[in-house]
Amino acid sequence: MIFLTIFLGLAVNFIGYVPPGNINLTLVQITINRGLKQALQFITAFSCVELVFTYIIIHAAEWLSHQLKLEVIIDWVMVVLFGALGAITWVHRGKPPKAKVSRYHSVKHGIVMGIINPMQIPFWMISGTYLITHGWIVTGTWPLLLFSAGSALGAFLCLFIYARSARYIQTRFELSTNLINTCIAVLFFSFAAYHVVKQVYLLGARH
Repeated sequence: MIFLTIFLGLAVNFIGYVPPGNINLTLVQITINRGLKQALQFITAFSCVELVFTYIIIHAAEWLSHQLKLEVIIDWVMVVLFGALGAITWVHRGKPPKAKVSRYHSVKHGIVMGIINPMQIPFWMISGTYLITHGWIVTGTWPLLLFSAGSALGAFLCLFIYARSARYIQTRFELSTNLINTCIAVLFFSFAAYHVVKQVYLLGARH
């Protein structure tokens, strides 16, 4: 039962980080601009925050599900977040990476991104509630801690694969940092636009 609980957390969160989003795109940018070592620091710090985040969200899932405007708030937060990340990436797309960065810069970056990760709220509200109601995991303190530990491990593994893949693709195809940063900036802007269109559509549908 212990291993099943950990594995479920690992598998669910691994799948959750497969689609491109603010976290894995930021990681790709760090990998390309600063190297794999800094990327690993980011992943480790982020995964530690993910453990705590998962535990809190699953505990609060029932209360959060009754907050009617929560989805709207999350969408507009994502618009601001993706827009800011896109603007920062676009402005710095042609600048060469800094030769030296603070030893703990990527650790701090990972902690901040772990805290500012609003998309995980609806993700765990849906998947966590599903697993609990179907009896796959129980709501005791230790089972949820084990599940959260598996969740952190799943995030770590998926993001590590992203980092290694980004490094391989850059080396294999000799892509320029400018090109990669430009593509990432465009994706950030696209995600921001998606959330704007979504909310405009929902607002029109209500009227």
